[in-house]
Amino acid sequence: MKYAVSLIALLFCVSADALTIEKVVSQGGIEAWLVQDHSNPIISAQLSFSAGNGYDPEGKEGLAAMVAGLLDEGAGDLDSQAFQERLDDLSMTLGFASDEDHFTASLKTLTENKDEAFNLLHMALRQPRFDKDAVDRVSAQMQTALQQEEQEPQAVVAKKFSAMMFPNHPYGRSASLASVKAVTEADLKAWAPSHLTRDRLVIGVVGDITPAELGPLLDRALGDAPARSSLPEIADTAPPAKGSLTVVRRPIPQSVVSFGKSGIKRDDPDWYKAYVMNYILGGGGFSSRLMTEVRVKRGLAYGVGTGLVPYSHAGAIDGEVATRNDKLAESLKVIKEQLKRMATSEVSAEELNSAKTYLNGAFPLQMDSTASIAALLTVVQREHLGIDYFDRRPALIGKVSAADIKSVAAKLLDPDQITIVVVGDPAGMAD
Repeated sequence: MKYAVSLIALLFCVSADALTIEKVVSQGGIEAWLVQDHSNPIISAQLSFSAGNGYDPEGKEGLAAMVAGLLDEGAGDLDSQAFQERLDDLSMTLGFASDEDHFTASLKTLTENKDEAFNLLHMALRQPRFDKDAVDRVSAQMQTALQQEEQEPQAVVAKKFSAMMFPNHPYGRSASLASVKAVTEADLKAWAPSHLTRDRLVIGVVGDITPAELGPLLDRALGDAPARSSLPEIADTAPPAKGSLTVVRRPIPQSVVSFGKSGIKRDDPDWYKAYVMNYILGGGGFSSRLMTEVRVKRGLAYGVGTGLVPYSHAGAIDGEVATRNDKLAESLKVIKEQLKRMATSEVSAEELNSAKTYLNGAFPLQMDSTASIAALLTVVQREHLGIDYFDRRPALIGKVSAADIKSVAAKLLDPDQITIVVVGDPAGMAD
């Protein structure tokens, strides 16, 4: 089926007047969303599996990330060097990544090389080698990165903040030297068959390819993938309802802070109200209230911001600020005052209109390449937003009112429920 989206005037990579999304189902039953663009002989594809870091066994955090680093380090009869040389010969890119909820594969190829490109994708997903030299090298790289992170305040605060926001849950766990070292060859070899299954998969494809050409390639790359996964589901969770302050002492002149609390998931009816609210509060850069009050008016910090974090099994709203140790207490006081202000008084018409104009106007600019559109197609699918989402989105944002924002802010922005983690040597704060 096809669905035409009438917002493409601002898209740089598609020459037509409308972005046409086609639902393609291969003969083997594999579904993908396709946007044809025949202006350049390039095809981009993204595969997104619901199988991220949250499924790592306790004590082996980093397993999914290690797999992501190894799938292009040799597959089938090609060792690491031969596989990489073949990618170079074809002028194609193939990469893998993992986050808390998802494992993604990204492919970009010239149209003339599409057959072999999808063959290499199949080999990486279904026939990874996990040769000892490659495993040792990637493991060593991860361990070196973890050691470096121990000296980086931003990395330290991020890990501690996750642990405080999601205690006793996979979202709160992070990879460590011990957990990476604990990953075995057997863990790596068992991972793909149990995680990269068709029931956990969505696909976005953009570029110089037709539905008739794409179907057989999908079957070639994924036709023999396991149909269903037996992985246990991750439990839903929420950050603590009671606020807290945690200080990790480091002898540095500037404290780095993460703060946050429970938020909403992407399918919540109040999502667009919260989305506009967050832009006004701390998501709009220099136009946001927090930046105005903390930086512009008081000079307390170089930057401050907030964001909505819709995990698959939790919703959160979080923020960051970095400031001098002697100014941290004042900075946090101003931030809490602005949370309360948002929850107790309506935003101005100017703030609201400015937020809507920006959020609707800037969205198409995210689609500046075939790869970025392919990635968006997977997000829309896995969040169940509908194939007509791009048409409906402006109206969903446009109908948010000042009263809506006040209402959702009252639900989400209680300053007494904020979890705060500080890395530094702030004055006047207990550890």
